[in-house]
Amino acid sequence: MKKTVVSLATGLVVAGAFSTTASAAEYNVQTGDTLWDIAHKYEVSVNQLKEFNQLDSDLIFPNQKLTIDKETTNTSDSYTVVKGDSLSKIAGKFNISVSELKAWNSLNSDLIVIGQQLAVTGSEAAAVPVKQEAAKAEASKQEAPKQEAPKQETAPKQEAPAQQESKQEAEPAKQEAAAPAKEEKAATSTNQEATKELTVSATAYTGQCNGCSGVTATGIDLNANPNAKVIAVDPNVIPLGSRVWVEGYGEAVAGDTGGAIKGNKIDVHVPDKGSALNWGRKSVTVKVLD
Repeated sequence: MKKTVVSLATGLVVAGAFSTTASAAEYNVQTGDTLWDIAHKYEVSVNQLKEFNQLDSDLIFPNQKLTIDKETTNTSDSYTVVKGDSLSKIAGKFNISVSELKAWNSLNSDLIVIGQQLAVTGSEAAAVPVKQEAAKAEASKQEAPKQEAPKQETAPKQEAPAQQESKQEAEPAKQEAAAPAKEEKAATSTNQEATKELTVSATAYTGQCNGCSGVTATGIDLNANPNAKVIAVDPNVIPLGSRVWVEGYGEAVAGDTGGAIKGNKIDVHVPDKGSALNWGRKSVTVKVLD
């Protein structure tokens, strides 16, 4: 099926112990240019171009200078998403878990956007163990039984301070052990079923583009099913009709092909052009389930 492939890119951003800055790039508008043409050429969105250049409309003029990326700054507490990033890559770079990264940034899914600022340290979360240790230290100083009694309202008899401290230490340990176990189960759930796993370059497309039929190579009507989870593949790499899992996209069917989709490349179907622009181009893991 003929379709439109859209992606995003940005300048190089380096994260380190101190703040680092990447300079913005410029483009000289040519006769006949439109914001869409320029956004597509440099793999950014129209909204980003308008934001970078403080434009209130889509009107541009020949010889007008446009900023095509934004000066960005990273610190040791934050990271700016760049082309090819995924939550798992960023988490690995900063030696944290994906769950922590999503929690610190209030993310409900694995979808991230180029240029997005992410917190990579959890200062509030880090304060919790400190408070627990302080509470245990304070409890051990209270020697009088009457001072401990109000804390044991539901207990039939008062426990020794050593037993109370042991329970306080055991409870966080159980919570810490449970969290990695859940993460490991979620991460390996697809591993148990996968028959093949590979890393691919993923772009996004929609069936609602100009000149598109909206019907995939296997006969799926994407216009009638705009939320269908379908990916375009090279059948020599991933057989058509396969059930797959795509990092950041979920379970889908390999139901389409494309002239530019050769080797380890895929296109994920999304409902509209805006979603395709937000997806951009990224390196993801694909697991063939059957």
